[in-house]
Amino acid sequence: MMKNIELIREAKAWVKRKSGPDEIVRIVPDLENKGPVQSYELFTAFEENPDYLGRILFDAQGYWIYDGEILSVTEQEQLAKFIINYVETV
Repeated sequence: MMKNIELIREAKAWVKRKSGPDEIVRIVPDLENKGPVQSYELFTAFEENPDYLGRILFDAQGYWIYDGEILSVTEQEQLAKFIINYVETV
């Protein structure tokens, strides 16, 4: 059984890109989806018109899948790990 994912507000994560410069990704939780799957939309950060990078979905067992075409497997893993290990600072 997986620990609860605590990312319930927008957050930003540093991603080491496989090709091109590293960048910060804005992670936006889908709070309207109350089912067993948690969904997180991914965007470039700090742009007036951000690029959509896809989304990451987590099931109740903690398995995740990337729904998109832009991020490499390594980049997907970095973001999934960030979301799983996220702890809200006080």
